[in-house]
Amino acid sequence: QVQLVESGGGSVQAGGSLRLCCTVYGYCTSSRFSMGWFRQAPGKAREGVATIDTAGATVYADTVKGRFTISTDNDMNTVYLQMDNLEPEDTWMYYCALGTYRTLLHRYMDYWGKGTLVTISS
Repeated sequence: QVQLVESGGGSVQAGGSLRLCCTVYGYCTSSRFSMGWFRQAPGKAREGVATIDTAGATVYADTVKGRFTISTDNDMNTVYLQMDNLEPEDTWMYYCALGTYRTLLHRYMDYWGKGTLVTISS
């Protein structure tokens, strides 16, 4: 059974930083795949934040370019999201996901974590 476990959420003031981590358990493949971060606020659609694939290629949402950085360990068992210069608008529940394609479209992701809350105060 595939499990994605997130950690690192919390509360910081605007301008601060947080680092999210997501570790994958039970996923074994020799094929190319991607891992990414998505976020969702109550009553809003889930949106893609950043995704990275096994070749190291990344894609970012325009709203986080230059502020967030996605990375992984060598085996791509853990994916990180370094979030700098955080804004109150970054207050969302953040979810880790795994899928076949390097995409910001959540419908193409196959496995999901339970989420970690990020709260930014002004």
